[in-house]
Amino acid sequence: MKISKHNAEHYIWGDKCDGWHLVKNQDLSVIHERMPAHTSEVKHYHQQSRQFFFVLIGTATIEIDGNEIVLNTQEGVEVAPLVPHQMFNKSNDEIEFLVISQPISKGDRFLVD
Repeated sequence: MKISKHNAEHYIWGDKCDGWHLVKNQDLSVIHERMPAHTSEVKHYHQQSRQFFFVLIGTATIEIDGNEIVLNTQEGVEVAPLVPHQMFNKSNDEIEFLVISQPISKGDRFLVD
């Protein structure tokens, strides 16, 4: 069965951000996410999950272990387990990106002060 954000399981997170589960099993998670302008997620890390963030639309900023990286459309970055990270949309436009996690990050998210 084909999957897209139009028929995938949807959820809302953070400050009016959207997520769509494109793949959701214990070994692999692929989520299509949307962040409105000037929003962010909370800084956190994962003990087990390795993640890859890939921008589909717009310009995202991700802080990884204290270093800010600007990701433009069609650019991505990997985040290893145990590394604190936080996604930002500092632009005036919404952004869309994929978050690929292996294994899944559900239950493996720890907030950083």
